[in-house]
Amino acid sequence: MVVRRKKKSPKKYRGSRTHGGGSHKNRRGAGNRGGRGMAGSHKHKWFHVIKYMPDHFGKRGFNRPPKVVREPNTINVGELDALADKLLEDGIAEKDGDKIVIDVTDERLKPYGGPFDKVLGGGHVKRPLVVVAPEFTERAVEKLEEAGGEAREA
Repeated sequence: MVVRRKKKSPKKYRGSRTHGGGSHKNRRGAGNRGGRGMAGSHKHKWFHVIKYMPDHFGKRGFNRPPKVVREPNTINVGELDALADKLLEDGIAEKDGDKIVIDVTDERLKPYGGPFDKVLGGGHVKRPLVVVAPEFTERAVEKLEEAGGEAREA
């Protein structure tokens, strides 16, 4: 049988001097709680550390030196499609029949944020582009081929 009980309202401690903190002396300073914050985590609060933060102390792994780590400079196929006419004007891209050939490793692409290491599949490709790059994502290759172009590995 279900017994309906009225929910107790949370205690507001009206009229209480210490609000559940014991003696009025107990709330003073940090001595009542064994120090502030993480104090004592290698001493008297050690069990709390090994139970709730087992990986807090000690080292694991290593960070690669920043000069070794190199993030690839990327561009979306949609951006290449939008830039195609401008690149033709600047002589960076070439026309091959009805296709536009763009080499994204060309140093002359510096004003556009290049040269690029990888072509990503973002955006829309409306015309046949032949893109030459060291790396392509699967989606980029699909989009280029759908528009009648191709992806050439440099």
